[in-house]
Amino acid sequence: MTVKYSDAVTEALEKAPDSVKKAFFKQVKLLEQNLRHPSLRAKKYDEAQDRWQARVNKDWRFYFTIVNDTYHILKLIPHPKK
Repeated sequence: MTVKYSDAVTEALEKAPDSVKKAFFKQVKLLEQNLRHPSLRAKKYDEAQDRWQARVNKDWRFYFTIVNDTYHILKLIPHPKK
């Protein structure tokens, strides 16, 4: 699998703390190897748009789609608190 990043993700990474950047790239590596890796906690977020959500850390999430053999990372955002 390959990974492509949206412009929104690139912009979010520029503003994100270094610890989030480091964790994000670690999690993306895990995603490339195994969508079901336990630390990702990847799940289908939006069935209609075939959008997935995965965990960066307890406070950040990223959203992606899967097209053929490519993960398209769409957004990286702080997790909204409940």
